Amino acid sequence: MSKNKFIAYENVFDEATLRGIFKLSGQGYFEAIEGPISTGKESNVFTVKYKDEKRVAKIYRTSANFKKMYDYMKSDPRFSGIKGTKLTIIYAWARKEFRNLLRAREGEVNAPTPFAVHQNILIMEYFDAPLLQNNGPKDPKMFYEKLIKEVIKLFKAGLVHADLSEFNILNYKEKPILIDFSHALDTRYPNVQRLLKRDIENLVRYFNKRGLKLDEKTEFERVWVHKK
Repeated sequence: MSKNKFIAYENVFDEATLRGIFKLSGQGYFEAIEGPISTGKESNVFTVKYKDEKRVAKIYRTSANFKKMYDYMKSDPRFSGIKGTKLTIIYAWARKEFRNLLRAREGEVNAPTPFAVHQNILIMEYFDAPLLQNNGPKDPKMFYEKLIKEVIKLFKAGLVHADLSEFNILNYKEKPILIDFSHALDTRYPNVQRLLKRDIENLVRYFNKRGLKLDEKTEFERVWVHKK
């Protein structure tokens, strides 16, 4: 894989990130960068080639707002002792998403399988599917029922997504796939109830605009009843 070819994509990555990319490529997690999927304040996401298929490389910007990341992690029991430099926090954030995806997959949640994490780089499964924002379901009621079951499975696995909306759900052949797990938190997190309510509010708002008549309190209780 050409270093110059990668730099051509946004040209925003420092030398440490580039070394990490070549390390993961050398370890066989992917063969070549194909192209960008999205660019954000927190991360850049690319498709990468792996044998005869695609994978995703999510690369957290080393210029990201690490203070916001720290605020999310410091009360998460899994990261409560996290301290250090800006890069330490950003690298821990990438590991956090990797661990969240592992736990989601162990709970049989429809979410990408994570393959590797190194410093600020996460390699995971690719789905050729549009965001729910860009491609609404043909049958909103059926899709919502599938979606709320995924939220319940995630909650039973001990996680709340904490950033769930039509921007973080794929419509994969009329089946919901949850993505972007960097903000997901352990259900022991102090404000987990408020964050789950926010997730449910986002879903209810989206689907009520598409003809459903969902009640936020009722839908929240469908999930919260499974609190251990």
